[in-house]
Amino acid sequence: MTAFEQLLERFKTEQKTWLVTGNAGFIGSNLSEFLLSHKQKVVGLDNFSTGYQHNIDDILASVGEEAAKNLTFIEGNTWDIDTCKKACEGVDIVLHQAALGSVPRSIADPITSNRSNITGFLNMLTAAKDAGIKRFVYASSSSVYGDSAELPKVEERTGNLLSPYAVMKMTNELYAGVFKRTYDMETLGLRYFNVFGRRQDPDGAYAAVIPKWVGSLLEGEDVYINGDGETSRDFTYIDNVIQMNLLAGTTENTEAFGEAFNVAVGGRNTLNELYALINKELDIHMDSFTKKEAIYRDFRAGDIRHSNANISKAQNFVGYAPTHDIYQGMEEAIEWYIESIGTK
Repeated sequence: MTAFEQLLERFKTEQKTWLVTGNAGFIGSNLSEFLLSHKQKVVGLDNFSTGYQHNIDDILASVGEEAAKNLTFIEGNTWDIDTCKKACEGVDIVLHQAALGSVPRSIADPITSNRSNITGFLNMLTAAKDAGIKRFVYASSSSVYGDSAELPKVEERTGNLLSPYAVMKMTNELYAGVFKRTYDMETLGLRYFNVFGRRQDPDGAYAAVIPKWVGSLLEGEDVYINGDGETSRDFTYIDNVIQMNLLAGTTENTEAFGEAFNVAVGGRNTLNELYALINKELDIHMDSFTKKEAIYRDFRAGDIRHSNANISKAQNFVGYAPTHDIYQGMEEAIEWYIESIGTK
């Protein structure tokens, strides 16, 4: 039995209260739904800047009337310390997902991103400390590897940071380390690698590449690939991210505290391969689909050229065992994308 399977057995008889910040967003809503469906209590905090009420509605409909009673939702901003303190009342474990994501967004408007990603982060850490909450799991990012050419990426070695967003996530890790050493908090950072899956927003200027491409293909719009398409990423399905958050939230390995961990599958696919896979899956699932050639344009500022994770640290410290590679994840996600994006 894996560490995660053992944890799910414990969930049958042990109930904790988890604070999920950003719980109306992509990752936060999936975490909230999973916890509620496994008899846990959830406090959600979101300001709807990038999250949606319909995600919360989906959660409540999915988990059923009884489990839905275990969700308490607070609408508010992490950059307001009083809101953070209110959210931490009676909480056992924090899963801090709230942030303004996107490298391009941070380049266009670093001040607004900083308010969410550094001020909001420090507020949540401080509120958790003041509330006596020990366990604080937070979303970091593979962007902290910067211009490091080493593959696969190993947690202990990063390069020159390439965007304000990367600076913000690295600052989160530095603060978390200090709070561990200074206040004895049990902080664990999760460096996400290109997460994809259900409830991922296809709209807006900063939409992630997979839902954006699917949406464009379904609408018959042009699809653009930045650069030559040989840029590579370690695409990580949402179920792997859920697993790692919950393992980090419950691990008893004290050596994990104050550390950051790659959250990925250890795979590597180019944008060209990804685009071919999306076309293939849409062709399989839709009789009317016609494959479409992509249009190539300039490389995007701040982008890392290649990203591929060594996940042995997460495996060794908390028992992380990813269940989906990009192909299994896409098989599951594509129907959600078609149903949700295709009906807009």
